[in-house]
Amino acid sequence: MAFKDRIVMSIGGSLIVPNGGIDTKFLSELNAFVREQLAKNPNRQFFLVIGGGKIARKYRDAGQEVIGHELTRDDLDWLGIHATKLNAHLVRTIFRDLAHPYIIKHYEIIRKATEPVVVAAGWKPGWSTDFDAVLICEDYGVKEIINLSNITQVFDSDPRKNPKAKPINKISWKDFRKLVGDVWIPGMNAPFDPVAAQKAEELELKVAVMSGHDFDNIRKYFNHEKFLGTVIE
Repeated sequence: MAFKDRIVMSIGGSLIVPNGGIDTKFLSELNAFVREQLAKNPNRQFFLVIGGGKIARKYRDAGQEVIGHELTRDDLDWLGIHATKLNAHLVRTIFRDLAHPYIIKHYEIIRKATEPVVVAAGWKPGWSTDFDAVLICEDYGVKEIINLSNITQVFDSDPRKNPKAKPINKISWKDFRKLVGDVWIPGMNAPFDPVAAQKAEELELKVAVMSGHDFDNIRKYFNHEKFLGTVIE
């Protein structure tokens, strides 16, 4: 079946594994939401690109504690990639009856999946799962990514450090890239990874950043209603 309405969602690992424990409430809501959307429109296909979350950070911290110094960037990235694969397998298990049987984790040859749900994980050092979501858009001709994380919007500076940080409703790729820079650092908390931002700008993609904790708000976006979030394009 050739799906006409393809949705790429980059789902931050912090939503799945916020503090070392798995957030089954979020996963239950994601499960219900995707099934509800597919029931409304059988011509839809969801690509769920899954991040690593706190699992990767726990492994990083454990490694540093044992060897007494920071891990190499390569090792940090590989720990993150394996965390995304573990989280992705959990999500694929939840959607077993609808999902493509293999997790996309090799982006040189992306499988042409014919199932309504496709789950993807990290690939190789230097790239985040945001970048992988962009590659799926390029391969399947999708022009939009819904980026779910634990933040409601992009801010003009880090709200954890600056109480006067202002939320942004809409921003160009040029201005967004000024905010996040051009270098990917494993475990960084940018709303959308800098390397992915470069590629997304090149492909003229639209990215909607919003909280994964508010599915009523996500529904508003799907229904083309006013929603709380940031559009980058």
